[in-house]
Amino acid sequence: MSPAESIGLPEALERAATALPAVANAIRPANGDPYRLHELLDAESATRVLQWLLENEPLAGGQLAADWADDPELDPTPLLRVDSGSLSKVAKKALRRAHHRLRTRGVEIEEPVAEKVVATIGRVEEALSGAVVTAVDPRGSRMVYLVESNPAGGTRIFEVLLDDERGIGAFEIYSAARGKASRFLQSLTRRGDRPAVDVPPDSVRALIARIASHQPATRSAPRGFSEWRSRITGVAAGTPTPGMLAREALGAADAAALDRAVELVRAKAVGPWPPENPALQETAERIADLEKSGIEVSDAVRREQIDGILDTAVEELYGEPFASRCAERFEEMAYVYWKWAREDDARACLAAADAFGNSTSREQPVARALLEVLLSPVLKRLETAAGDAEATGEGH
Repeated sequence: MSPAESIGLPEALERAATALPAVANAIRPANGDPYRLHELLDAESATRVLQWLLENEPLAGGQLAADWADDPELDPTPLLRVDSGSLSKVAKKALRRAHHRLRTRGVEIEEPVAEKVVATIGRVEEALSGAVVTAVDPRGSRMVYLVESNPAGGTRIFEVLLDDERGIGAFEIYSAARGKASRFLQSLTRRGDRPAVDVPPDSVRALIARIASHQPATRSAPRGFSEWRSRITGVAAGTPTPGMLAREALGAADAAALDRAVELVRAKAVGPWPPENPALQETAERIADLEKSGIEVSDAVRREQIDGILDTAVEELYGEPFASRCAERFEEMAYVYWKWAREDDARACLAAADAFGNSTSREQPVARALLEVLLSPVLKRLETAAGDAEATGEGH
């Protein structure tokens, strides 16, 4: 094909993707956008693509070189690494024009350009990995983000929604340039009052693997997760989850720590994590029936009635397997508090995890606190109704 017959940039890039399968997964998502393409490729891969275009589609290659040279925010490295020795006169002229544009921006261009490729390949091929995890939200879910180098260039970002009771809730995978991926993780750890925290990637994989292992039969994992499961859960047996790392670092918690856990629950700093159990709604209805009965009783009797309902509900709701799910959530929250430099609260979460793990203990103050927070709207209505009745009685 002669230069005059060269095709447009989007079509030329599709040809490049076919010819360069190692970087095809980064070329195609750009959809022919030269700036998006630059973002998705690392410097070495961008050089390969530009080199191929200038050799095989010189007009399209010249257009891409000009677009990249015109944008002062783009790294000019790919333009400087192209080996002009194998190019046609048309392609060499296009590359010289791009170099001229770079010089007008103050970019220094040294010869021979080919030497730059050898000098920097080792740096761009360094592996990139990282991971962050968010705090467990009131429903009981958290997000994890896992970044790894993409053999085709740039990085992959795995986004997974985890819930200890409900399993893998959502799964997405994105491609991004290395710098953008690093900045994205950093932004998550600086966001709001409860930011995400850094975590060793293998610990995140261990956490995903544990939650995936008890995916409910009634909830299928998201599409795409099964394809990538081995990649994002493949760790050696015994690899600690983030919560296990916190336990190793902080050691055993004392009795006072459990009281602090109750305070955290009542302050809604952790929990309430509603169980998927019809007994929760039934408990709320039994409490509401106390108000509907119209029978006036003393405060002490009413409190005794409520306590009886709640005691029964704790046993119904916080037995196995839900007790283990609560224990896992508290242990993972211990890691987050530890990384937030709140070691006392981290130890409180470990104490709560231990309490849920002790199946022989009938007293579960943390479970009781979680339940009361869950039922606080109906409990508050009952308390208000009792107060109104008392005020009416005093008025007669």
